[in-house]
Amino acid sequence: MRIALLAHGNFPDDAKTAVGVLRYSDHDAVAVLDRDRAGDRVSDHLPDVQDAPIVSSFADVPDCDALVIGIAPIGGGFEKGWRPDVTAALRRGCDVIAGLHDPLADDEEFARLAAQHDAELRDVRQPPDDLTVANGTAGEVDAHVVLTVGTDCSSGKMTGSFELRDAARERGIDAEVVPTGQTGIMIAGWGIAIDRVISDFAAGATEHIVEQAGDHDLLFVEGQGALAHPAYSGVTTAILHGAQPDSLVLCHVAGRERVGGYDSFRLPDTADYADLYESMAAPISGATVEAGLLNTAEYDRETANEHLETYADALDTPVADPVRDDVDAVLDRLLAGVGE
Repeated sequence: MRIALLAHGNFPDDAKTAVGVLRYSDHDAVAVLDRDRAGDRVSDHLPDVQDAPIVSSFADVPDCDALVIGIAPIGGGFEKGWRPDVTAALRRGCDVIAGLHDPLADDEEFARLAAQHDAELRDVRQPPDDLTVANGTAGEVDAHVVLTVGTDCSSGKMTGSFELRDAARERGIDAEVVPTGQTGIMIAGWGIAIDRVISDFAAGATEHIVEQAGDHDLLFVEGQGALAHPAYSGVTTAILHGAQPDSLVLCHVAGRERVGGYDSFRLPDTADYADLYESMAAPISGATVEAGLLNTAEYDRETANEHLETYADALDTPVADPVRDDVDAVLDRLLAGVGE
């Protein structure tokens, strides 16, 4: 499928969905929409992902099949500045794919245009209607289940999950990502956005998708939020208990000391954070933090290595930057626990 990615004013640093799709999706990206960087190319800002021109509006997009909303703002709302591009895409007969809390299908103008031009509005964050509370059975799957957890939001859980999956597949292992958020769903083509699920059913929804993928040998469940986050700890706990993981991988952004967007809240020390996750997991699965992933993108190589060494010492586990380096040492540690 040929897609365009909407990321106005946010590419690449605050366009997590767009960057994730560019890096891991099989879709053919024909353009990125960002008024602030129009005239550039993706490769001017990001290495090692699909390249595409950056344009100012959908009018400048070549033929494509769908427009993807590539931004996931706090609260998941639709911004009125995106409306002209969405309407232009629908008038051209292109589908529009979004992972917002505001469903596009509920917008009367968008619904009318989609019907008129034989286009589809795909709200990937909308959960199924038949979810239930958890039964506590995810731990019975034959697969070894690894959950990526974080010290904060946007700390590398989704990226780490796909990097670990790809590394495992390169070794001939039957590995799969279990997507729990809109970006992962757009990349993998399936999953449930757990943060959209009624709280009583969130652990059950996680359990459902873990069991759905349970015929693979190795599962990487995409974590959400963070356990000590003042706003999003609920979804983190639901996934931690619903997935009943065998192993945890703690993801962190090098140098980050306070919760993103909540500067009055200081992040716990790394070792204390790992203990917190293990304490919360203990009654349900007994999973432990077996490895760490660290985002060092803001630092030069020498400083990045210092952060990686400090992080490894704090966790007393193998660690890696999953984008900058390979994840072999982390994967080796995780595979050592398979069958135990």
